[in-house]
Amino acid sequence: MVGDEELLADRAVGAVVAEVRAGGEDAEVHDLLGGKVEPGEVTRLTSPSLFGDRAVIVIRAAQDLSKDVIAEVVKYAGNPGEDAVLVLAHPGGVKGKALVDGVKKAGARVVTVTKLTKAGERIDFIRNEVRQAGRTITPAAAQALLDAVGSDLRELAAACSQLMFDTSGKSIGEDAVTRYHRGRAEVSGFTVADLAVEGKAGEALEQLRWALSTGVAPVLIVSALAGGLRSLAKVAGAPRNANENQLASQLGMPPWKIRNARRQLNGWGPDGLSRAIQALALADEQVKGGGTDPGYALENAVQTILANRTGR
Repeated sequence: MVGDEELLADRAVGAVVAEVRAGGEDAEVHDLLGGKVEPGEVTRLTSPSLFGDRAVIVIRAAQDLSKDVIAEVVKYAGNPGEDAVLVLAHPGGVKGKALVDGVKKAGARVVTVTKLTKAGERIDFIRNEVRQAGRTITPAAAQALLDAVGSDLRELAAACSQLMFDTSGKSIGEDAVTRYHRGRAEVSGFTVADLAVEGKAGEALEQLRWALSTGVAPVLIVSALAGGLRSLAKVAGAPRNANENQLASQLGMPPWKIRNARRQLNGWGPDGLSRAIQALALADEQVKGGGTDPGYALENAVQTILANRTGR
């Protein structure tokens, strides 16, 4: 897989794994990071199994492989075994080019993951996301969604998925996008959540007030805050030295989200995280009818989250 569009690369890797398992084989997947692959490890993992089981060895950030491992991989690519499938994810560029050239020459199947740089390409991406679910989205709605959510493909994919869940009928129109994403172009609940869990008090409160003033529903902000804290709690309970790609299925989170949560955990302790989650549960109740001022409830919750990011 050559290219630096992370979402599309992850999907391409997933497609290979699904292809291997399509015949009913329960292939074991080994998800590795290039910089941590030791000499001899590829040879060991690609060796025939005594039980005839197939294996899929995925090496992400393959540009970071050492020279010895690159030579090992290229040698294997020239004479691959029937029991193992080796998948290399390389972002492109000069670093590790010898690896890409070597496996291409050996006859490897190459999947190019092209980065989407134009608005029209992202519109096509939105339409394809919806089409794969058996539905359609009008051109105006696709443009409105792009304007509201932004250019990040992961956020666009998540927004498409949520929009299809929240709406019914064959086609999604602009009115549905406006209803569920009004104000997102200026700021989203996710922006507020990220700033709050990272301890950026002034920015978090400023963006919260701006989100409310531009029409972002309080319940969406609570949901984003809850999602951010839940991610921190999940990742905090996982082994620190575990690879995020290996943790993805265990935690039910994509690798990029685990990496982000690990970065945001700096400054958080179990007691502070517990108090923040409890405060948000109260805000959730108040926003959904238990209180008289959703804006005040949200601001109080954000301040409580900020206050409990103490490092304990």
